[in-house]
Amino acid sequence: MQGHWVVLALCWLGQLCVAQNLRPQIANPKLATNNPTLTTIALEKPFCVFDDSLSPGSSYVVYLYAMADSASTVNSAVTDNSSKPLNTTFQDTNGGQLGPYRAALFNVPNCASPPLLADVVNVKKVSDVLKQYLFRVGDDVTCLYDPNFPGACNPPLADDTTYRFKYLLVDVVAGVVKDQTLWSDPMKTSRVKQASTIDTWPGRRSGGMIVITSILSTLMFLLVVGFLASIFFFVMAAGEASTSTETTHESQTTQQGVPRSQGSSEGVNQ
Repeated sequence: MQGHWVVLALCWLGQLCVAQNLRPQIANPKLATNNPTLTTIALEKPFCVFDDSLSPGSSYVVYLYAMADSASTVNSAVTDNSSKPLNTTFQDTNGGQLGPYRAALFNVPNCASPPLLADVVNVKKVSDVLKQYLFRVGDDVTCLYDPNFPGACNPPLADDTTYRFKYLLVDVVAGVVKDQTLWSDPMKTSRVKQASTIDTWPGRRSGGMIVITSILSTLMFLLVVGFLASIFFFVMAAGEASTSTETTHESQTTQQGVPRSQGSSEGVNQ
């Protein structure tokens, strides 16, 4: 990685920069913190890599090829016998397993005015800077299912799989390759964690998970307390209703007994 930056620094200073001696590089971790992912790998675009091959008045684009890593990858050709770039697709190569496929094409990065990395801290500029500086392989989840999709299809990569990448400089008018880099060093996508390997120890959980767990525990406690309280008040209310009914019954019995007693007395007096 350090050697790559030294070469690019010499290119920016106007020294000889030969694309055949360079390789595509994985994105700077300061710009792509989650890289690689399960299905994508972010690469640095080839700034100042092809400048010595550009002819005034001509039009060029950069092609990016991807291929699953194998012993023969470094010798895999991406041009035909007439120096034209291969039009192989993701489907043709079984996702790069059978050979290189064209994953993308974009304009030649402007070496004279590269993006300012200091602008990454600016929320309004960060998206534009990243688009200028980086390209994420495997970032299109819909192109495989769109029969009318224009351009190169860049579908998700396979997880836990090693890939290599190559940049080509293509003359748009002539349709031939003017220059190309070496194949990149192997780069591997992330691996899906099995359920048995996921660490559930509380000390390993994030602060957010701990807060959420605490809130849910508190709510559950309050729910149980409220439920018990409602049962308590229901029992108390039922007890009071029972006591009130018994008191009323005794009062009525007493009131009915008094007239009977008076009637008996009157009868005796008569």
